[in-house]
Amino acid sequence: ATSPYHQNLALVTNQRVPGCQVKPHFKKIQDYDESFYQQFHIVVCGLDSIVARRWANGMLLSLVDQGSIVPMVDGGTEGFKGNARVIIPSMNACVDCNLEFYPPQVNFPLCTIAHTPRLPEHCIEYVKILLWPKEKPFGDAAIDGDNPDHLQWIHEKATERASEFHISGVTYRLTQGVVKRIIPAVASTNAAIAAVCATEVFKIATSCSNPLNNFVVFNDSDGIYTYCFEAERNEKCLACSQVPVKLYFPPEAKLQEVYDHLVNSQEFQMKSPGMTTTVDGRSKTLYMPSVPDIEKRTKENLKKTLKELGFVEGQELVVVDVTNPMYIAFKMTFKEPTDT
Repeated sequence: ATSPYHQNLALVTNQRVPGCQVKPHFKKIQDYDESFYQQFHIVVCGLDSIVARRWANGMLLSLVDQGSIVPMVDGGTEGFKGNARVIIPSMNACVDCNLEFYPPQVNFPLCTIAHTPRLPEHCIEYVKILLWPKEKPFGDAAIDGDNPDHLQWIHEKATERASEFHISGVTYRLTQGVVKRIIPAVASTNAAIAAVCATEVFKIATSCSNPLNNFVVFNDSDGIYTYCFEAERNEKCLACSQVPVKLYFPPEAKLQEVYDHLVNSQEFQMKSPGMTTTVDGRSKTLYMPSVPDIEKRTKENLKKTLKELGFVEGQELVVVDVTNPMYIAFKMTFKEPTDT
């Protein structure tokens, strides 16, 4: 079997640059514990999702109380746009402090996809969201964006639907891009952001100059534009603030409302939060979507009110989510905040 791409890249880099030692790893970043990240002086991120960035951010923040601060240099691109930032955990703004910087994921209205498609992407989304679960071409298997058979089936069905509505442009490459939500990479943008990250690592490692303070944006879609500014810390940040986070809900609110708030609010942007609390001195799992067996047993709790679940004023709600390696404790408050 051929080596994964990153292993070949590490080999070529080590051969090309004398004295350079690049060690490849073929795992998810979540598979490594604190000891793995503690060994580094600087962590550089070129991750492909906000979830992964938030997880890395949370991990480095969790190391602060162990007497070590590991700076994080983060860079990302989206077509002709890019950004880079330097995060000194507990000292300046972290990823979660400025979640509003990241635009929400683009989703097409279901009514448009189902009834009035106008773009080739609409046809692909139709097959992905509606036709796949209906026809089950590969049994109960979920769509795998890396499976050529899955992509080929979606491409063929999307082409048929596009022909029905006289829409052109459905290609295999576009199908792959829509299914995997791939954003086209632009070499010039990647090179510029990579250079920024490398420069910041050099400055931090050698102390030859002050590092970026602390955010830079780059745009080369029409000429070249760059701008640096200091992203401010959020005093109520979930990840780096020491202030207890309050959730305001009436006792009659259902647990489903709390779950939806954690997922949909701009402040939290969680993916699949698991919730537990303590009732009469005993830990109680309210809902845990990440574990199928527990999800089935606790799903009915989503229909219950906070009062029915035993919540009282000021009770702690513990939440775990893929966006953070640590749990987050909320304080349930039944009264709405008032201006003072």
